[in-house]
Amino acid sequence: MPTFIVQGRYSREALQGMIAKPEDRSAAAAKAFESVGGRMLAYYVTFGPTDFLVIAEMPSETDMAAVAVAVASTGAVAGVQTTLALTGAQAKDAFARAQTVSAAYRPPGTA
Repeated sequence: MPTFIVQGRYSREALQGMIAKPEDRSAAAAKAFESVGGRMLAYYVTFGPTDFLVIAEMPSETDMAAVAVAVASTGAVAGVQTTLALTGAQAKDAFARAQTVSAAYRPPGTA
């Protein structure tokens, strides 16, 4: 299954709600991924440009998009960035396949 890294910020209202009623949001996040056959591997609250980081395995890119759209539609999160992550072995395979692409591709302005 593809692995994704998801980062984003909580809305002001979400932060106010978590202050009023503190809770560990990892269970709610895991349930969202599981609803489409995925699996959350890690959930972190972060400090800096983003408020959270989640690592999840998903059956497909479409399933990841469904979770991202559903969660974002609540208004509780903003600035969500989703990144496909490759293992070292997957990256090696991509680099090997790039040899074939490099031989077939012609950059702009070259004959």
